[in-house]
Amino acid sequence: MMREETVFGPIRSRRLGASLGINLLPRKGKLCNFDCIYCECGWNKDGTQDKVLPTALEVRRALEDKLAELMLEGRHIDSITFSGDGEPTLHPEFPQIVEDVILLRDGFFPDAKVSVLTNATRLDDEKVVAALKKVDNPILKLDAASSEDVAHINRPAFPCDAGTVIENMRKFDGNFILQTMFLKGPGFDSAAPQRVSAWMDVVRRLRPRAVQCYSLDRPAPASALEKIPVEQLKQLVRPLVEEGFQVDCY
Repeated sequence: MMREETVFGPIRSRRLGASLGINLLPRKGKLCNFDCIYCECGWNKDGTQDKVLPTALEVRRALEDKLAELMLEGRHIDSITFSGDGEPTLHPEFPQIVEDVILLRDGFFPDAKVSVLTNATRLDDEKVVAALKKVDNPILKLDAASSEDVAHINRPAFPCDAGTVIENMRKFDGNFILQTMFLKGPGFDSAAPQRVSAWMDVVRRLRPRAVQCYSLDRPAPASALEKIPVEQLKQLVRPLVEEGFQVDCY
């Protein structure tokens, strides 16, 4: 199971380039309202030994120190990315931390983008939405178009209605990046025609400025999962590309 410090990296991201990570969650544990079958951080039940969250002040100090260090070393970063061991928007000070990160980015690496990887389940909180609208790259996850498939892939810790999540994404008026994992498992295939068709209909409704499709790249906690090759992904999303959507496959 991966364990991240409050500020970590920079690492080379398939989607974001040289990315400096921010982990708003426990450094030795995991905190998420999803328990995805493919999560590189492992199962939620295995990450409960540490429940201490960094404060906004601790995040700001850690990031300022790291940015100063990178500047002195003459290193380049493309993105400052909220990711880490779970769902970043669960942090009670998330809006304030976003403000702090943007100010520090502007002072040290003004060309870097601020990105947030989120499962989009907290878009019913207007403060979370307002904070996400301030960053350069709000990256909203949607792994399936139906509640049944979300339950299978993401294993939410609460009753999660996919339709509500999708409707909340409309608050961004398309100014966001949609991210989707495609994979196969026992009795399940994200690439099945009816699932792909339903997902593409959601993309057409939301009209995000970009779509990121990817498959397994790291060990997953669930067994018998299969990666969907990039070339197959490209074939699956070709109708969207032909309609003018920006779709990248990883």
